[in-house]
Formats: sequence, structure tokens, C-alpha cells
Amino acid sequence: MRKIVECVPNFSEGKNRETIDAIAQAIRNTPGCTLLDVDPGKSTNRTVYTFVGDPDAVIEGALNSARAARQKIDMRTHKGEHPRMGAMDVCPFIPVANVTMDECVEISKTFGRLAAEELGVPFFLYEASAVDDYRRKLPQVRKGEYEGLAGRLKEPQWKPDFGPAEFIPQWGATATGARSFLIAYNVNILGTSNQAHRIALNLREAGRGPDSPGRLKAVKGMGWFVNEYNMAQVTVNLNDYQVTPMHVLFEEVKREAAALNVGVAGSEVVGLIPLASILMAADYYMEKEKLFILDEDQRVRLAVERLGLSSVAPFDPKEKIIEYRVAGERDEPLAGMSLRAFIEEVASRSSAPGGGSVSAALAAMGAGLGAMVGKLTYGVRKFESVDAQMRKSIPPLHDAAVSLIPMIDADTTAFNDFMEALRMPRGTDAERSERAECMQAGLKKAIDIPLTTMELGDRAWDALCEVARCGNPASRSDVEVGARALETGIWGAYKNVMINMVEITDDAFKSRVTLEAESIVSRAAQKCAEVLEILKGR
Repeated sequence: MRKIVECVPNFSEGKNRETIDAIAQAIRNTPGCTLLDVDPGKSTNRTVYTFVGDPDAVIEGALNSARAARQKIDMRTHKGEHPRMGAMDVCPFIPVANVTMDECVEISKTFGRLAAEELGVPFFLYEASAVDDYRRKLPQVRKGEYEGLAGRLKEPQWKPDFGPAEFIPQWGATATGARSFLIAYNVNILGTSNQAHRIALNLREAGRGPDSPGRLKAVKGMGWFVNEYNMAQVTVNLNDYQVTPMHVLFEEVKREAAALNVGVAGSEVVGLIPLASILMAADYYMEKEKLFILDEDQRVRLAVERLGLSSVAPFDPKEKIIEYRVAGERDEPLAGMSLRAFIEEVASRSSAPGGGSVSAALAAMGAGLGAMVGKLTYGVRKFESVDAQMRKSIPPLHDAAVSLIPMIDADTTAFNDFMEALRMPRGTDAERSERAECMQAGLKKAIDIPLTTMELGDRAWDALCEVARCGNPASRSDVEVGARALETGIWGAYKNVMINMVEITDDAFKSRVTLEAESIVSRAAQKCAEVLEILKGR
């Protein structure tokens, strides 16, 4: 369950290859960062970089890129068509996987503070990170651009969030913040640019004006004709795909086009997209067509086909989906081992992997056995009467098994923060206090990992009971083993939670987590007994 954050810094340089490459290399050399794209524009004199990494890595990557820009870019000589106010003009952070918007807000604030302190330049917060609504949108912050910045910084209401309230001619100012993922998406129309634009006006949030808004929120768009495709397109930015997903836009375009007696010939994504946006489309078409598909690659294929994403150029999920682009860097050395190697590693003269990793593996296999029996029941002619129950029960078991796999490795790294805290200096009272605070934070994180294992495993019980009740009776022993394995995995994770709780000084945290852990381990014992009792009666 790796956390993935996207960072898309825009720099005011699109012509000087040496500068463009230096910034790219600064990002590329940052451990934990993957540079996905570098898009320079000569007329705009601006380059957009796209890279991803975990929260700590993207902060460092953004800092390294800003350091390079501080040395290479001088705004006093900059001219370009795109609005801008600084050398690093804007630096947004976007949640991609297992990261919340609130976390990205904190990431942007940490980056802005560190960059402003080190570089001695002003930074403004915008979008979700902004404190005041009048300076939330980028055009508000950038009004007057670089040329008007000196006067603006003298106004009290435009004091920077970080850094000096003074004009730094070589740099200007930077906006940083957290925002939703923006998807650049085009739907192909077998008609004219005028027809495509009419559709866009009906759908985009701004519509035709204040008195005639469009139907879809968080959508900007227009229509145009693309000569190389010999097709018109409704071209949009989905500013928040959680508000208006791709499939909603696509289906609405189809409806509008049908009213105009115009054909729709698929669509295309410009740039990269998060996996969640594709899976949302898959879920929509699965529900609409009453399909039952579990495997992720098949769900992706369904979405690609239904949206016609390969209509203009082949849509390669490995290249277009962010999570797949960075999948090669997944840090799962234990889960990636052969079963023999994992057991031998457990049996070696080393404390890790230990009981926590084994507990996660057991819980995953327990849920996996339940999923297996459900799949061996579903679609079999003589068990057609329980297809509905299996359709409902298989997904939570399948998802629990898959979600528990990363916890095998997570447990071995659970104490990393605690061990780092142990090495902190403790020569003064302030240092000792900071060290103690970091040690407690590290312990809480170490507790959170086995607790997460317990929570993930707990989600499988009701489905496992249903499989025991309705599943293929020839697989009875598999369900029994699954129930015992799942219970043992949860019990083992519980033991890991409680052994680490001893040194926690936060009584409220201790009380809350202990209560939750005891409730889950008690439910595991009860549900395991229920599964075995159901099977005994069959």
C-alpha cells in the first residue's frame, strides 16, 4: 500500500536545453522519485515536469528542482506567452494512491516553508492549501504576473505564506499547494468542430455563461477539429475526476451527440491517469451490463474497450496509468519471494521477518482460500442457484487477500521511524524532548501496521461465512483451513499491537487502539467458530 504523490512543477524556461535538463536531472537524481514526463514549450517559454514518489521523496525532489532553478533561471530576462510570476512558477502536489488531500496539503506546506527558508524567496499557498478564499485560485495569486509582483508584495493582504515579503528580481514568487488530479481527456466526434463545441458548451461547468451553466461540475472544455485524425473532438480538463469521472463525461457526450445525430468514435487520454479513474469506469460498465469481473487487468481492459481509449493511438496501461509506471519500484522483497525462500527467511537467524509478517501472510492466505472456494462455486452449472451469493461474497475475500499482501513487508519496516528516533541526539533537554516525541510517533506507526492487518482481515468474515454456507461442499476443508488461518493471522497481529503498546505514553491513543484491537480479535474467534459450525452442519 505504497503512498504515491504526484508533483507537477512548472518552470519559467522552455528554450534553454541546459537549464531544462539540469532541473530534470535534479529530480531524476532524487532517491524515491520517478520522473515521468518533461514537456518544454518554446512559445510559452515554460517547462512542465511530472514526477511521482512517496511524500518525503516528492518534497525532496521538488526542493532539488527549485535549487537547480535558483541557479539557472533569471526572471529579469524572461518573456513568454504563458502567465507566470516566478522561476518556479507553480508547484502542485496531487494525491494518486493511498494518500489523502489533507496529507498533500501538509506536504505543500512543508515544501513551501523549507524552500522559502533555504532560497530566501516568497511562496504562496493556493488551492486546497490556501488559508483565505481570495487567494485560493491560481489566477488570483498570479494576478499582475511577474511585472506587477513588486507592488503587490507591498500590500498587507498579499504577504507571502512563507519567505520574505519583498521582490526578489531573479526569482519572483512561487505558488504551491495541493489539488486534485487533472485529467486531460478528449472524446472523438464524427462531425464538425461547431458540433463538438456545442456539446462542450452544454457540458462544461461554465456552460455558455453565468446565466446558462453546463451540466457537469469540475469540467472545462471546448470543441475543435483535429486534421490529423480527420475528426472533431470535445476536449476537456476533468479538474476532479472524483466529481466528474471519465465515463460520466463520455456517456454525456454520447447522449448529446445522439441528439445531434452525430457519431462518437472513442476517446483519448492526454498524459497519464491514476488507476482509480480507470477502475471507476470499469465498475460503472460492470454494473450497467451486469458483469462480474474481479481481475484488475480484465477490469482495465473493459474500461479501455468501453471508452474506446485506443481509437486514436494504442492505450498501453503500463505506460498511461501512473501506478503501473512506478510498479517496478514496489518495495515488497518478502512478498515477492518464492514461498520456499520466504519460509527459509523466517527460519533464519534474524528477527525479521517475524510474527507480524507471518501473521499478515496467514491472514492473506485465509482470505485467499475463501475467495478460491467462491470462485470454484461461481459459474458452475449445478451451483447456479447461489450465483448471487457468490457474486456478493467473492469480491471482499479477493480484496482482503490482495490488500493483506503488502502488510507482509510493511511489518518488517514498521520500526524504521522508531529506530531513526533512537539515533537522534539527546545532549540537551530540547533534544531529549524531541527524541522522545519522535520515538512515540515511531511506536504509534509500528502499532498501526499490525492494526491495519487486523482491520483488513476482519473485513473478510461475513463473506467467508456465506461461502461456508453456500460454497461448493467439495471444498469444505479449504474453507475450514481458511477460517483457521484468518483467525490466527488476526490473533498474531493483535499480539504485535499489544506488545508495542507497553511503551506508549498517550493514554487516549492506548485506550482507543486497545479497545479496537480487542474487539477485532474477539470477533475473529467468534466468526471462525461460526464458519466451522456452519460447515459442520452441511
